[in-house]
Amino acid sequence: MSSVTRSRRQVRLSRALGIALTPKAVKHFEKRPYAPGEHGRSRRRTESDYAVRLREKQRLRAQYALREKQLRATYDQARKLDGLTGETMVELLETRLDALVLRAGFARTILQARQAVVHRHILVDGKLVDRPSFKVKPGQTIQVKPKMQAATPYQVAAAGAHRDVLPAVPGYLDVQLEKLSAVLVRKPVRAEVPVQCEVNLVVEYYAR
Repeated sequence: MSSVTRSRRQVRLSRALGIALTPKAVKHFEKRPYAPGEHGRSRRRTESDYAVRLREKQRLRAQYALREKQLRATYDQARKLDGLTGETMVELLETRLDALVLRAGFARTILQARQAVVHRHILVDGKLVDRPSFKVKPGQTIQVKPKMQAATPYQVAAAGAHRDVLPAVPGYLDVQLEKLSAVLVRKPVRAEVPVQCEVNLVVEYYAR
């Protein structure tokens, strides 16, 4: 799939879900803040409870660019842990390596962050990790591989070029952007995670 086609799909998905999933989608979403299609402006007036829950689940899934099986597995894991299941889900998702690469500002979108991991550009505690779903533990250091730091995309990132389109760095990350390095200092807390989602509706969707 070309980058142009992928970008168009993300814009369309952004409009369908009511959130801007990429910086490029922001301008399009501002112009047309309703679902695509001829009935996009009025569709949500008649949505069922199921449709509302489904859309919220799809919102969460899209922001982490997950497959349904992956999100369901996270729900099943969160349900077995202490705390509110929905909040725990987000906190678990936020410890994924690709999510933290994005939060640190090493990439501009979750898909770029995932690509960086898959292409073996990212180290965790000095070791190459090419699994986007790798769970980073508090105290571990995430860094762009030294050989890749001179590459243009990472030089752009190190200069802070993505900060204008990304949320502020959350408190659970200590980032040294010029060194393309970040430490997960503690577990994420849902209130700090820059994800747009009514997590209780996601839980209701899966618990139905």
